Amino acid sequence: MTTTPQSTADTAPLSARVRGPVHLPGEKGYDTERAGFNRSIRHHPAVVVGATGTADAVAAVEFAAARGLPLAVQAAGHGATVAADGAVLVSTRRMDRVTVDPRRRVARVQAGVRWQDVIDRAAEHGLAPLNGSSPLVGAVSYTLGGGLPVLGRSHGWAADHARRFELVTADGATRVVSPDTETDLFRALRGGGKAGFGLVTSMEIALVPVSRLYGGGLFFTGDADAEVVHTWRQWTETVPESMNSSLALMHLPDVEAIPPHLRGRYVVHIRIAYTGTAEAGAGLVAPLRAAGGIVADTVDEMPYSAIARVHDDPTEPSAYRENSLMLRDLPASAADAVLAEAGAGAQGAPIMTELRHLGGALARRPDFPDAIGHRDAAFSVATVSSAEQPAPDGLWSRIAPWSTGRRFANFLAGPDAAAHVPEVYAPDVLEHLAAVKAAYDPGAVFGTPVP
Repeated sequence: MTTTPQSTADTAPLSARVRGPVHLPGEKGYDTERAGFNRSIRHHPAVVVGATGTADAVAAVEFAAARGLPLAVQAAGHGATVAADGAVLVSTRRMDRVTVDPRRRVARVQAGVRWQDVIDRAAEHGLAPLNGSSPLVGAVSYTLGGGLPVLGRSHGWAADHARRFELVTADGATRVVSPDTETDLFRALRGGGKAGFGLVTSMEIALVPVSRLYGGGLFFTGDADAEVVHTWRQWTETVPESMNSSLALMHLPDVEAIPPHLRGRYVVHIRIAYTGTAEAGAGLVAPLRAAGGIVADTVDEMPYSAIARVHDDPTEPSAYRENSLMLRDLPASAADAVLAEAGAGAQGAPIMTELRHLGGALARRPDFPDAIGHRDAAFSVATVSSAEQPAPDGLWSRIAPWSTGRRFANFLAGPDAAAHVPEVYAPDVLEHLAAVKAAYDPGAVFGTPVP
């Protein structure tokens, strides 16, 4: 039976157990606590808990389970797919501790930590995590979804580098899982963790010995999009694994958050992250610079701590939707299909359509199996649209002939994202995730069963 708390008297037992705040709808602090980065998903939880540590997490899980309420977790809220309506929403942003062991090259990261904090702490020791394009994203949720790093071709998927998870499961138990303990659950969390097997309170991840890179962005005028796209496409066939890149067709809004020289324009943005020397990097990038139509060039040697400059992702919350498809290949005809749906003159094009070069270390299997199923993909196509825009179904239809049939969990967000979750995983992986879900969360406290 479901028992929804209606007053502070109903939540008093929970408040007595947790150190963080507990808020009901209408109370001061409720709106701030429930808000995430992606404002297209507006949570209306029955109660929101600002967890400060594992004990608070246990209390919240037991409270939800005892009352038959679902439980949802939010750190930064970039990748929300389903509104936590009527649920116990646990905000983990106060769980923000990062510790680095430079000798072992690992970091222990609590549930609410954002990547920039890990980047800064690791940089003190000449090390780096395998973060994504935005350092404001929550590190744990990103890794649970698989994690496509800026340096993915050089070092592989972020989830491949997860060493250990600590979590609270639906029975209120605190578990530590690794390649040596509860291995089925460990495998599922590495890339399949967004299926909701528990509330992950911390993780241990491997760091890589990178302190500097040659990177940044090349911006081209929109009227040169076809030349730039095909130049980049052919160029990716020649570069080593140490070169990581993507290309974005960007229909930028006329807002103050955008630099004046790009505001309100359609531009092509090539992102570069090369782990070799600046001299070698400049030589590799030279064919791209020769494509013509450059309006800005920020590619240069930089400390890894400045890696946000590579993609230059938005830093202010907004309402948006994200989707993606993985591609087996990107021949000229596939690139032309993308240009037709997202390039100059395309009606209703997404704000951003990104082609990302995969392969390299992303194609190699880790020593311990996980839930990532995209190792056969050579490229990904990802879109970001405003919440008001329709889904770019025309694009997905046009590029279907080159698709692997899979989408990427970390590139699914917004109102219609949940419907595409079954397309993330291969059938055998889905079967494994469903079995783990049934074993650890048979009552679906952490959301619905795996489809």
